[in-house]
Amino acid sequence: MMSHVDNVLDPLVVRAWQMLDTLTDPEIPVVTLRDMGIVREVVHRGDALEVIITPTYSGCPAMGQIEDDVRSTLQSLGVPVRVTTRLSPAWTTDWMNDAARDKLRAYGIAPPERCASAGVNVVQFAPRSAARTAADRPACPLCGSAHTTEVSHFGSTACKALYKCLSCLEPFDYFKPY
Repeated sequence: MMSHVDNVLDPLVVRAWQMLDTLTDPEIPVVTLRDMGIVREVVHRGDALEVIITPTYSGCPAMGQIEDDVRSTLQSLGVPVRVTTRLSPAWTTDWMNDAARDKLRAYGIAPPERCASAGVNVVQFAPRSAARTAADRPACPLCGSAHTTEVSHFGSTACKALYKCLSCLEPFDYFKPY
């Protein structure tokens, strides 16, 4: 059995990670699945690769597409690829890397605050922006103003809320912290 260290140094695993680094999220094409923390692990077992993925939430409609994209991307390696969805531990926005946050902001989506690492209590993010203080509201990704209000707790996807900037008057999605 291969150890974790051996697996990390395995040329097939290294090549798989390089290929997966190009695979973008089907709902947010400016971020990669690795940026988002959706691809958790690549393991070489016998003559096959296993790719572990975790959805941003258990009902994510993009998971079938993500599984197909992973298989298709790694097909040229010439080995069987098994994609395993792992729900525990549950995905958290803390798994997003800083590049994902920067790419989301540049794309016009306010990135989430950090949950565990910043000590943010997710319960405080109630569906009504009136319950949030100005310091708790996401900054507009277009003009940077914190003078924003939640329009709808659900935006273009269930993992985002729709906000409006009261300074530049532009609507924007906010990726909810989990």
